[in-house]
Parts: sequence; C-alpha cells; structure tokens
Amino acid sequence: MDSHFEKKFKDLYKIDENGIYILEQTFLKAAIKCLKEEDNFHFLADITAIDYYKYNKPMPSRFAVVYLLRDTEFKNLIKLKVFVEEEDGDLHVESISDLFFSANWAEREVWDQYGIKFLNHPNLKRVLNHKEFDGHPLRKDYPITKGQLCTKTDDLMDEMIPRLEQKGYKSHDDLMFLNLGPAHPASHGTIRTFVALDGENIISAVSEIGYLHRGFEKSCENHTYNQIIPYTDRLNYCSAILNNTAFAHTVEGMLNVTVPERAQFIRVIIGELSRIIDHLVCLAAGLVDMGALTNYWYLYNPREAVYDLLSKLTGARLTNSYMRIGGVAHDFYDGFENDLQDCIKSIEKGMGDALSLVEHNRIFHDRTQNIGVINAQDAINKGFTGPNLRASGVAYDLRKTNPYYFYESFDFDIAVGSVGDVYDRLMVRFEEIRQSIRIIKQAMKVLPGGEIVVNDRAISFPKKEDVYNNIEGLMNQFKLVYEGVKVPKGEFYRAIEAGNGELGFFIVSDGSGTPYKLKVRPPCFPAMSALPDLLEGGMVADSVLSLGSLNIVAGELDR
Repeated sequence: MDSHFEKKFKDLYKIDENGIYILEQTFLKAAIKCLKEEDNFHFLADITAIDYYKYNKPMPSRFAVVYLLRDTEFKNLIKLKVFVEEEDGDLHVESISDLFFSANWAEREVWDQYGIKFLNHPNLKRVLNHKEFDGHPLRKDYPITKGQLCTKTDDLMDEMIPRLEQKGYKSHDDLMFLNLGPAHPASHGTIRTFVALDGENIISAVSEIGYLHRGFEKSCENHTYNQIIPYTDRLNYCSAILNNTAFAHTVEGMLNVTVPERAQFIRVIIGELSRIIDHLVCLAAGLVDMGALTNYWYLYNPREAVYDLLSKLTGARLTNSYMRIGGVAHDFYDGFENDLQDCIKSIEKGMGDALSLVEHNRIFHDRTQNIGVINAQDAINKGFTGPNLRASGVAYDLRKTNPYYFYESFDFDIAVGSVGDVYDRLMVRFEEIRQSIRIIKQAMKVLPGGEIVVNDRAISFPKKEDVYNNIEGLMNQFKLVYEGVKVPKGEFYRAIEAGNGELGFFIVSDGSGTPYKLKVRPPCFPAMSALPDLLEGGMVADSVLSLGSLNIVAGELDR
C-alpha cells in the first residue's frame, strides 16, 4: 500500500507478523486523520482493546487499542494498534469521535470493558454495563464471579440536557419526557430510547442499551472454538446460521484452511435462506408497526416454513448451531431439495401478496417516504452496513467487494436505494430476498459432491463409526472436545455479509484451543448509536417505524 500515510509516517510505525500497523500513541490521531482525509479510509469498522496481562508472549505494555478501517471502495482493510502506557494511574488515548461518528459508542465500549479513557470524548460513560458497575469486566484480572446488581435507574438527563442546550433550549419545563422501551412491543427488543417531546414532535432523543448484556465475549475466553458456536446463535437470533458462519470463517482464516467446495455451497444456500428469514421478520414487524397486520401474516408464515426445514436439517428451530470449524455438522437430508423448493414458492407468494398491498399504497408511502432519512456520507460516517447502508445509495456488500464461498461466480445484483429513508430500507430488503432466491437456485444447480468437512483430524471430528470402533478415533474425539482446535498464535479479523451487514470477529489466539480474546463487530451496534439523530425532528409514530427499519437485534447489540 503506497499511501500518504506510509510516506508521512514511514519512520513512526512498524508492521507486526499479523499485518497490523503498530503506532506510537502520540501519532495515532494524526495517522488516522491522514488515512481518512488523504487515503480515503472513510469507514471505521470497529475499535477494540486487548489486555495482554496473561498472554504467553512479552508485549511492550499490558494494554493495546486496535482500530479497523476500510477505504471508500470497501475493498481494503487497514488495522492499526497502539500500546497504551499507564500515566498517573490512568490509561488513555486520544478520542477520534470527532473524525468518525461511529467511534463515539465504540470508544465508550472500550472504556466500559477495559477502562481505557479517550481524551476529549464528548460523553465517556458506560454503554453495556450499568452505571453502578465497578471495574472493567474484559480485563484479565476481573473476578468473573463478582455479581453486581443495579439498584438505581438512570434518568439519562446527563445526556439529554446537553443535547437540548445544543438546540437552543435553556429550559425544558415546557417539554414532555417519555421512555420508548425497554419493555414495549414497539421497541424491537430490550432497547430504551428516552425522548423529549413538544407535542408529538421529538425534539431530542437519547438511546440506552445493555439490558440483555450476557457476557458473550468474556465467555468465549473460557470455551473451545467449537464450544463457542452455540453462543454465536444468540447474537442475531433471527439468522443464527450466519453468525455461525462468520465465526467459523474467521477461525478457518487463522488456521489457513479452505473448507471443501460442497461445504462452501451448503453455507451459501443455508446462509441466504437465513438472510431471507431475517429480512422477512424485519419487514413483517415493520409493517405491523404501521398497522398492516395482513402483511405480517403474508410474510411471517413463509418464515415458519423455513424454520420447519431448518429444524429437519439441524435439529433446532431457532438457534441452529449448524456450522463447524472446517465445514458443516452434516449434509443435506434426503428430500431437502423438494422442501427447499416449497419454501421458496411460499416466500415468493407471501412477498408478492404483501407487495401487492403496499407497493402502490398511498398510506404506506406517506408513512415511510422521507422518514428517518440518512444520506450516504452520514451513513458511512455512522458505521452503517448492510441493507441500511445500501438504502442510502452505497453499494457495499462483502459478497461483492471481498467475495468468499464462490460468491463471485453467482449472478446477483446489489439492491441500492436513493434517499436512505424508511421506505428505502424496507424496499431494499424486499429486493434482497429476490436476490437471495436467485443465489440459492444457482447454487443448487451446481452443488458439488464430496466431503462436507476438511480432512484434518486436528480440526474436524472423526466419523462416529471411528469413534465407536477404534481407539484412535475415540482419542481424536476426546482431544478435540477436551482441548479444542489448536489455533496458531496471531491476531486476526474477518467478516461476512450477514443479514444486517458486516458481521466480523477479531480474534487473538495464544496458540491454545480457546481464544485469548474475541471481539464481535455487530452491524446493529453503530446503527443503534445513530438512532437518536434519526429520530429527532420526527414524530413519535415515525420513531417506531425508523427503529423497525434499522432491524436492531438486541442479542448482537448487547452481546
């Protein structure tokens, strides 16, 4: 990469064995600003931290902060790292929230989980853990058995008042304050949005998450790589198999293995089916939010048919745990193709019936068009991916920009909107269902034969007949279950195009069978951080539709 960044900072960085640029803390912000403004790395994918306290290799300091950025073509990813030294009892780096809106919540999460402060951050407070929480749970010396209950509610006025003052409100006596969620049918999960109202108009809004926080990333540090797969199901539970795939895909990249072609095609077929049911529930819920109950059943019933198919294939209805490191758990069952065809017919009919009611419906247009608008530049700056970003006119899809599993060989289109409103976000998902069906049909036509898991006993489980009938197979099974797949030392990030966009995993391996550190890059997290800006200036009724159109899933939001 012959870039302005490399020329300007050529003596100020080094590249480690993982391909990560190591920078001095002093030059971090200037380097990121150069990457953004001169080298067009306009998209901040994620920020995370690493605690090397128990790592089995000497490091310059205990803590490091990692930044992941993509360029405007979304084809190149650059990884930056700074080791953070403790000064006067504090760990701190410069905030980049003035460069990237999405850095605001990302930095809050790092502070919350690791205790690293970001200087000049506008609102550095906890985002996943409650305000009474003591300590930072992703530090290696945090006592994980320490239970910490929340006894006081957070009125969020510390965030609300500054927002109101920015809008010129010196007094809020004439405003009404209202909680939308977390316990409300229209909140689409345990999400709280605190709004200030003038009549029914939302003057200011603040969002709070963390109600579903279950310590996924901490739990991963105590489980083998295959044991983690069922936990990924619970991230975006509307398309669990795509979570499985993203995690397995990352670990396979660290192992430098390619799964067999048949397993890759199976992942494509089941993954696209999962994308479809994810979109179906988003569309059904969004339409019922505006009173279109008939549409809900037209879209929801085909989803149930797909769940019947997935139950037969994986043995589970919602949380399927179907992927394995190196392949898939088992092959398609007899009659799968006929069941799949029936599902596709049901989906196509349900989608056609729903569109016939709303496509030219004036009420639908009035409720969705020019509501919750976000333009392309703001969507990128706020970290949007997937249908939400494509609805704003940005054709970013990892299946096209960084193809995997033979996606480059499939003929399908990227659905792109023009305005970035609720209407575009819903209609993009309708079109993506059509494109997923195209991919599934193409994949089934050329589905290759062969193995469904890599032929490497250090990675994949032996066949059951070997486990039951010879000592080598039994010992192989035992060691993989007990010790896990041994992943080479390294720090690695990989992502796939999930139902809501870029779903990535940043994994640090110490060479053992369990990850030293694991961080999820969930599509919903940056989208949720932008929700208050999306709601302000609209009405309460519009806020429900705006939230629904973003398809926020609390499981991957809170982790």
